[in-house]
Amino acid sequence: MRKIGINGAVLLLAICVMLFAKEIPFTLEDRDRLIKIETTLKEFQASVDKRFESIDKRFESIDKRFDQLTNLMIGIVAAFAGIVAVTIGFAIWDRRTALTPVIRMTQNLEEKQSLIEKALRELALKEPKVAEVLKHIGLL
Repeated sequence: MRKIGINGAVLLLAICVMLFAKEIPFTLEDRDRLIKIETTLKEFQASVDKRFESIDKRFESIDKRFDQLTNLMIGIVAAFAGIVAVTIGFAIWDRRTALTPVIRMTQNLEEKQSLIEKALRELALKEPKVAEVLKHIGLL
């Protein structure tokens, strides 16, 4: 019973609210407020667009700076590679230049040694004591 009474009271209250409800007319104040809101919204949108443009310009300048730094790094690497290549070339040239006189001197010494051995063998044919010494050393 109690539930029926509560439901009836709620239903009666809802009907009364619907009967006394009025449609609020659209006033000039409301229109002016909407116009102000629209202008404010447009100004805000313009300021946001301006801000995005400035951020885009910043990103473009940062991209240019990165490109400059990339080019600088490429230049540094190329210079380093050039220095390494020149150093290796100089080392090879220096070795060849330094070894050429040593090779000539070694060849001269070998020729002189072979001449001395030849002379000692000829001397050994005439002198038996020299032949004995050469046999003892292992040259004959």
